[in-house]
Amino acid sequence: MNILVTGGAGFIGSAVVRHLINDTEHRVMNLDKLTYAGNTESLASVAGSDRYQFSQTDICDRPALDALFADFQPDIIMHLAAESHVDRSIEGPADFIETNIVGTYQLLEAARTYWGQLSGDKRASFRFHHISTDEVYGDLEGTDDLFTETTPYAPSSPYSASKASSDHLVRAWHRTFGLPVVLTNCSNNYGPYHFPEKLIPHMILNALAGKALPVYGKGNQIRDWLYVEDHARALVLVATTAAVGETYNIGGHNEKQNIEVVHTLCELLEELHPEKPAGIAEYKELITFVKDRPGHDLRYAIDASKIAADLGWKPQETFETGLRKTVQWYLENPDWWQRVLDGDYRLDRIGEDKGAA
Repeated sequence: MNILVTGGAGFIGSAVVRHLINDTEHRVMNLDKLTYAGNTESLASVAGSDRYQFSQTDICDRPALDALFADFQPDIIMHLAAESHVDRSIEGPADFIETNIVGTYQLLEAARTYWGQLSGDKRASFRFHHISTDEVYGDLEGTDDLFTETTPYAPSSPYSASKASSDHLVRAWHRTFGLPVVLTNCSNNYGPYHFPEKLIPHMILNALAGKALPVYGKGNQIRDWLYVEDHARALVLVATTAAVGETYNIGGHNEKQNIEVVHTLCELLEELHPEKPAGIAEYKELITFVKDRPGHDLRYAIDASKIAADLGWKPQETFETGLRKTVQWYLENPDWWQRVLDGDYRLDRIGEDKGAA
C-alpha cells in the first residue's frame, strides 16, 4: 500500500517510517515541515530505499496537500505531525493551535476531498489514522485508576488541549462526513533518536556533560513509558487492520516516577559510561530539584488491554531493557545528538533560518 506519514521526521514518526521500510513492503511518503524537532538524519538508514519519498510540506498548506495526494495516491494516512512539547506550549501556545488544530483540519479536508474521488476497493480500504496522546485525559487521582478509551477528556496544558481538539475534529469528520478514521492515544515514548529537550535524552546528555539534571518539583510525577519501536509496530498494526471508527490506547505497562527514571539513568550510566566529567564522583550528584511547571499533571497510566485483545499487540520491551538500549544508543551515536545540540542538522533545509536549533 501507499502510506502517507505526516511528521515522519519527528521522533515517533521516524520510528514508524523506519519500521515500514525495514519490516514491510509498503511504500512511504514522509510529509514533514521540518520544524526544529524534525530531523531527516533520523532516516538516514532508509532514505535510499526506492519505496521511500520525502516532501518538505506544511500540513497547513492545503494546495500543497491536494497536489501531494493527487501524485502519491495514499491508501492510508498516518497523521503524527504535531507540536508536542508541554513547556514550549506554555511559553508560546500559538504554534500548537496552528499546527495541531488548524493543520489537522486542513489535512482532514484534503483527505475528505481525495477520498470522495475514490471508488471501489480503494475507497473501501482507505484509512485516516490519527495519532494522539494520553495527555488529553488530564491526570489520574487514584493510584489504581487507568486511562481507557472511554475516559473523559480533561486536558491541562495548551499542548494537550490542542491535541484534544484535533481528536474531536477527527471524530467529527468521521461522524458527519463518513471519513474512515481510526485513532490511537499513547503514553510517554522513549528510545533512539529522541529530541534532547525531552526528559530521558535531556538527562543522559546533561549527565555526560557534567551538567545539572533538573527534576520538576519532587520528581513524583508518574508516567507510563513506552519504547518507541514498540509504539511504531502498534501504530502500523492499527493503521492496517483496525476497524473504522475504533480508538486504541497504547501503553508500555511501565509506570515510573520521574525521579525513579532519573536514578535509573544514573545507574545505567555508572555501568555503561563510568568515565565521568571532572569533579563528579557519581552521576546522581547532578540531580537538582527545580520549581514545578504550571498545571503539571501528576499521574498518567494507560489500560492497553483493548489493543491486546482485539489486535494481539503487546510491547516487546520492558522498561529496563528499553532504557538500557536507549542509553547505549546515545553513547554509540554522539554524531547524531551533537549535530542536534549544535544546530548543524538544520543546515541543508529549504526556506528557513539556518541558525541554531
